[in-house]
Amino acid sequence: MLDADHITQRLESTINGLGFELWGIERGRSPHSQLLRVFIDRPEGITVEDCETVSAQVADLIEVHELIKDSYTLEVSSPGMDRILFKPAQWAPYVGEGVQIKLRVPVAGKRRLSGKLVAADAETATLEEQTGMIQFPLSAVERARLVPDRSLNTSPKKPTPRGKGQPKTDREER
Repeated sequence: MLDADHITQRLESTINGLGFELWGIERGRSPHSQLLRVFIDRPEGITVEDCETVSAQVADLIEVHELIKDSYTLEVSSPGMDRILFKPAQWAPYVGEGVQIKLRVPVAGKRRLSGKLVAADAETATLEEQTGMIQFPLSAVERARLVPDRSLNTSPKKPTPRGKGQPKTDREER
């Protein structure tokens, strides 16, 4: 399989032409084939139909340009709330958000970082961890993922098995 950068270059203009942003791609292996995950985005969000449209176009492009030689599995989806940050330009809009980071090389003796993103530009980012601030080059990042603030989730809680969602009373009837 070609490297992710080459595949990204080949897919980007087609995906942009369909009205979406190519957020990023991941490649790997599934048990019996190669795996290509394509993440798309747009301001109004992504629907299942959007993924189907892009999937059909990307599959055709892969076949025509022989981007993947052997059998492969193609997945197209939204980056989601816990999105992976693929490019330096994707970092700045998420200043103030939680991030988990795996580095290629240690920075300040660490390869795994977790905390609040407090600054980002084209070359570096600064993270506030529990132990303090740490600045690192974006070129050292192997993988970075947003950590959504789940405390803002306002969905109702599931009923408890004992009470089936009913309020507990002081007296139980026998």
